[in-house]
Amino acid sequence: MNIILTKPNLAVVGEITLPSSKSISNRVLIINVLSYSSFPVKNISDCDDSLVMNRVLESNSNRFDIGHAGTAMRFLTAYLSKIVGEWHLTGSERMQQRPIKILVDALRKLGAQIEYTGAEGFPPLKITGTALKGGLLELDGSISSQYISALLMIAPTVQGGLTLRLLNRITSRSYIEMTLQLMKTFGIKYQWNGNEIHIAPQSYKPIPYTVEADWSGASYWYAMAALSDSCDLYLKGLFIKSLQGDAIQSEWFETYFGIRSRQEGDSVRLTRNKPVELKKLSLNFIENPDIAQTFVVLAIGKKLPFHFSGLKTLKIKETDRIAALKNECAKLGAILTEPAEGELAWDGKIEASILPEKLTVATYDDHRMAMAFAPAAMFSSSVEIEDAMVVTKSYPSFYEDLRKVGFAAEEVTL
Repeated sequence: MNIILTKPNLAVVGEITLPSSKSISNRVLIINVLSYSSFPVKNISDCDDSLVMNRVLESNSNRFDIGHAGTAMRFLTAYLSKIVGEWHLTGSERMQQRPIKILVDALRKLGAQIEYTGAEGFPPLKITGTALKGGLLELDGSISSQYISALLMIAPTVQGGLTLRLLNRITSRSYIEMTLQLMKTFGIKYQWNGNEIHIAPQSYKPIPYTVEADWSGASYWYAMAALSDSCDLYLKGLFIKSLQGDAIQSEWFETYFGIRSRQEGDSVRLTRNKPVELKKLSLNFIENPDIAQTFVVLAIGKKLPFHFSGLKTLKIKETDRIAALKNECAKLGAILTEPAEGELAWDGKIEASILPEKLTVATYDDHRMAMAFAPAAMFSSSVEIEDAMVVTKSYPSFYEDLRKVGFAAEEVTL
């Protein structure tokens, strides 16, 4: 199903209940099981990724298809490696193209018994769970932080504990910090000195836990606020002081776009300050790559030249997000360039000759492509989102919420 979005005015006023954090939900689900807790985790995200994770953890089967859920694939690979039994883990066609060799190699060094049942280095996997022995592991810190988080969460449960030595510059450090802070909340002690994280063998403590709202999902609303001519928007369940690295955007949006964030109870209220005059926007997304697409589309909407770095991991997400952004931004008349690996830039020029008569955005099985381009309806007459329900991966109620602030969202059945 496609959805055509239009916005008859540029006011963004109302109250939105954001989805729960997918990143926190997926980590807490694993940690909660490792703690043998009888407490249910409250406010778990209802997105596809978290539903898949929960279904696997509660299943009596030994065969799991996790679809597009990359976080589930990585976290479950580590978790199942230490659970006695034979486990078969597969996913969608795209998932079977996403590399997992670095994590598998690391787990094998701990004694894990993992076989590739398809292409070498990629899912699907056959995992024979067994007791793991810890020690020192060296990993490239510039790889996906989910590999590192997957190993950290099982570290207290492996014989002798685990020391991770991270080489090169660490990508998405904030997600590693989130994992460690959640582990600490559940009673785990750790030491992080320089490039080494050490976790001794110890037991998780079962506790009640409630998941906060998702800062990645908040980015689309911040973008709409920045494109608005008037804004008074409440984002419920969101906290400016957060475990999530994407919370930095509240500072970025105030500094560069004049959007003020104020905590009011369990909501963050967005209002407009004076417009900020910028000649060029330069940001490094190495700590928060999930909000990069939002800023790319927003900058084009504001006709603001940009140079973004720290985007290296975007090529191994749900799709190659660098290629996808270049393709779809061309439909906005913006020709993006890659000055270097992990960078995107735009000179601020709109090429009218390549503008289509109707803006139709492909989503590439990527929820963030759909949501990042939705605000384009505020600077284009309309935008048609292909395969629109891909948003269920992280934000199932996205289009319903758009309607609450005055968007028209017309469903087109193909």
